[in-house]
Amino acid sequence: MPTKKKNAIPDRWTDYTAVGKRIPGTRFIAFKVPLKQSFRYHLTQSEAFGPFDLVRILEKKGQQLGLIIDLTYTTRYYKVEDLPNTLYHLKIFTAGHEVPNDATILSFKKAVRHFLHDNENNDKLIGVHCTHGLNRTGYLICRYLIDVEAMNPQKAINLFNESRGYSIERQNYLDDLRTGPTRSNEGMEEPDQEPAQGLANEPRDDAPHHRREWEPQNQFL
Repeated sequence: MPTKKKNAIPDRWTDYTAVGKRIPGTRFIAFKVPLKQSFRYHLTQSEAFGPFDLVRILEKKGQQLGLIIDLTYTTRYYKVEDLPNTLYHLKIFTAGHEVPNDATILSFKKAVRHFLHDNENNDKLIGVHCTHGLNRTGYLICRYLIDVEAMNPQKAINLFNESRGYSIERQNYLDDLRTGPTRSNEGMEEPDQEPAQGLANEPRDDAPHHRREWEPQNQFL
């Protein structure tokens, strides 16, 4: 399978609005993957959406993002060095198109629970994205609401769809949310990994790379 060009815009990425609305009664907000500065050369000014744009969009709404949970199965879209130093980032490599496995689901629950515990005295949001901020993102947010918050599956799906502005597309995800088994929450209180703090004070252009970083070999980014 051909390798994606380094700064190729993700398929259908421009078809989706950048950021949804906060999901009522939760700390979750979904958005498509923000792209680092070097991608902007391939986009119009109105299409561009990077980490600093994300922060500005939410600030205009009076909202503050605390954590990004990144579900893409690649590291090419941005790195911690591209994120504002006001944010924390946690990567959970999640393959596209297939229902996430139990380990991935539990890692997501752990990340959310750890953040909520550490931020119980503020109202910072948990931002979740895959490539389009829709299918993997919607599945895992809904799975959390169903398994942890005991929300009715269809209510969770409706809440997500209304807040994101698009409906979860993949039927296998919807079938699993509606009729699949509730996943275990055992061990949810112990996080798998600590989030990494963003390192940028302002948007930065990519410096030349002299080594190849590990990249998962999966076509569903």
